[in-house]
Amino acid sequence: MTALGWVAQPSVFPWIALVLGLCVGSFLNVVIHRMPKMLDREWRAQCAELEGREPPAAERYNLVVPRSRCPSCARQITALENVPLVSWAALRGKCAGCGARISLRYPLVELAAGLAAGYAAWRYGFTPAAFGAMLLVWTLLAAGVIDLDTQLLPDDLTLPLLWAGLLFNLFGTFVTLNSAVVGAVVGYLALWLIYWTFKLTTGKEGMGYGDFKLLAAIGAWLGWKALPLVILLSSVVGALIGVALMLFAKHGRETPIPFGPYLAVAGMIGLFWGSEIARRWLPLLG
Repeated sequence: MTALGWVAQPSVFPWIALVLGLCVGSFLNVVIHRMPKMLDREWRAQCAELEGREPPAAERYNLVVPRSRCPSCARQITALENVPLVSWAALRGKCAGCGARISLRYPLVELAAGLAAGYAAWRYGFTPAAFGAMLLVWTLLAAGVIDLDTQLLPDDLTLPLLWAGLLFNLFGTFVTLNSAVVGAVVGYLALWLIYWTFKLTTGKEGMGYGDFKLLAAIGAWLGWKALPLVILLSSVVGALIGVALMLFAKHGRETPIPFGPYLAVAGMIGLFWGSEIARRWLPLLG
């Protein structure tokens, strides 16, 4: 048996995907932390250029450079301190240098990325669909957490995700290409219409353009038929969490709540269980 044949075995591939997902989850934490800062630097440089000024000098900063550091003491994180899940548990959630608390979100992102990859491998086997599902979930995870932190959905994530969905469905991986193209168009226009209806009615902006692009990307992956379920799930979850925040966390009504995380979660649910939910539960709603 070849090495590839061994990896592709149903009893082996999900475990390999799980480990791969944990490692990718560690990288996603870097993306979540650094991408908003990278975009801010880029915007400031563009503004300086438009004003005829020299952009402020700054050290090279991207997803690779500089090496990860503790935000409290600036101590570089070693490779042994960066092992997914294990390092956080061994360090008891604290920096080895200064003892500052390391957020629980880091291992949770790693765990979510790993479990999703393992499930995708188990569900689809060693097929393009499994790798496509991993890519979709990992990107949705990063985009959702960034939006939760900054109320920003970077084009650097949403637009490549849209094109990747169309490319995967060029061969009918999840849906037909026609359904994917229509899904991308309808996904964008659906929230665009809601945005302008709400703005013309109330004079306020209910969501951002990044939400339009994210739903368009989900439509490109899952097809137009999945969009009603995705919108319904994201709206229900968003409403429930919004009410809970106002009741228990003193979250004012005027304080904006990002919609991207709910779209991301709904997209993941739609990917893995959308057809079953639509078949079993939506008929009960009439």
